[in-house]
Amino acid sequence: MPNETKMLCCYLSNLFFSILIKMEIPSGSVLAAIILVIATRWIWQAVNWLWLKPKKIEKILRQQGLQGNNYRFFYGDFKEIKAMVNQTKSAPIDFSQNICSRLNPFLLQHINNYGKNCFMWFGPSARVNIMNPELVKEVFIKMNEFQKVKINPQGRMLAPGVAVHEGDQWVKHRRILNPAFHQEKLKMMLPLFYESCNEMVEKWEKLISRKESVELDVWPYLQNLSCDVISRAAFGSNYEEGKIIFDLLKELTTLIMPIFQSVYIPGWRFIPTKTNNRIKQIDKEIEASLMSIIGKREKAMKESDVTNDDLLGLLIESNLKEINEGEKRAGLSIKEVMDECRLFYFAGQETTSVLLVWTMILLSKFPHWQQQARQEVMQVFGIETPHFDGLSRLKVVTMILYEVLRLYPPAAGTARVVNEEIKLGNLILPAGVQVSVPLVLIHQDPQFWGNDASQFNPQRFSEGISKATNNQLCYLPFGWGPRICIGQNFALAEAKMALALILQRFSFDLSLSYSHAPTALVTVKPEHGAQLVLTKLEP
Repeated sequence: MPNETKMLCCYLSNLFFSILIKMEIPSGSVLAAIILVIATRWIWQAVNWLWLKPKKIEKILRQQGLQGNNYRFFYGDFKEIKAMVNQTKSAPIDFSQNICSRLNPFLLQHINNYGKNCFMWFGPSARVNIMNPELVKEVFIKMNEFQKVKINPQGRMLAPGVAVHEGDQWVKHRRILNPAFHQEKLKMMLPLFYESCNEMVEKWEKLISRKESVELDVWPYLQNLSCDVISRAAFGSNYEEGKIIFDLLKELTTLIMPIFQSVYIPGWRFIPTKTNNRIKQIDKEIEASLMSIIGKREKAMKESDVTNDDLLGLLIESNLKEINEGEKRAGLSIKEVMDECRLFYFAGQETTSVLLVWTMILLSKFPHWQQQARQEVMQVFGIETPHFDGLSRLKVVTMILYEVLRLYPPAAGTARVVNEEIKLGNLILPAGVQVSVPLVLIHQDPQFWGNDASQFNPQRFSEGISKATNNQLCYLPFGWGPRICIGQNFALAEAKMALALILQRFSFDLSLSYSHAPTALVTVKPEHGAQLVLTKLEP
């Protein structure tokens, strides 16, 4: 037995014997024997989890030519990852730099040191980086073999529902959700998009009314816009109640993110710390709000012919159809409906707001593309209200949005876990290994995108995504395969509507006070806001 293993066993054994002594349990009693057996088993499981299993996996990975740091007890690479992120946060970066240098400098350094297919340690879990398009495709297609990495129970409060389900449960939830995101349903929601977007630009117009231009941090406005759109689209006439949920989710995110950025300790959530108590309280408040909204809607749908144009109505309608066509247990429970509403609310707001803010920042940095987009919008709509058919004809705007999603994908990366030994390409991955797909690095790899991979160039998408990628799987802003984001068309339609209205009424430039500092807080956000100078355009 290695010295490190002996030391760990001795430490845990001494801990349990000291507990027995303090409990004053006679050494010969049956109770003491039972406790000793349980303690021995627990010690062995802990030693296996924290040392033996990681070291065994490390040996297997190295034998296949993969490189990475030696496993370090309990923390793995966590301390170094955190230290490097904190260090890079002290300064902004240039627009020409790969944002991974700020989001995850450890990963960038690791790949430079060990190659693209290196491995890292997230606590006792080994994570192998995969950047080969064919291997990435295999990971996304084989859902049952490469499953979502289980997040701790507190993390599931932010992203429950279809985002975390597997197997038959995922299939059922996805089937019930699909009708709510059909193109025709999306078309019906467009007036809700316009209403929210128009309210925002009218606020901006009032700020400029007595000036030629105004400096404004547009980031909070765009967050509120997405919140308002999601509230209206999800809950219809109850959207004001939906806004309360948004504020609670926002606070919940700030409390849970530090937990994601540290090693998960089983059972820690039960310790009555100030943070844990507040997390529980927020969770109960969100559930109570959702339960109230769903209850009112179900009652209204039973009593009258309510128009189901919002997500909640469509979800309840689809669920009832599922129940009527099959056995009662085939549908979703109220708790499951609440989880899907919570996920849609959280993911939808995050995705669209970051897409819009990076689009406005990049169009401020590259005004010739802003001008091209404005000319197209005015050609299609003039000063009239944007409509669904017109939005689908915005080729330049679509190219811009695709390029923004390439450089600033909502999520910097994604990960899967293998629960049984599996072959991936030439690699044999042991059970328990995680597979990481670093989207930011794949999206800016010169091998796939050319020498200008780190530059903003929407022209690369002039003939569509397939041509831009040479039919390789190297563009995944919304994921890929069966699990591709169900709300991607919703997000793009909302972004096009907002951008069209903004371009019709304003020109915008970067303020001298703007600091380019992308940061990963669930999604890729501007750490210090988005200070722009807005100028009102003459009608």
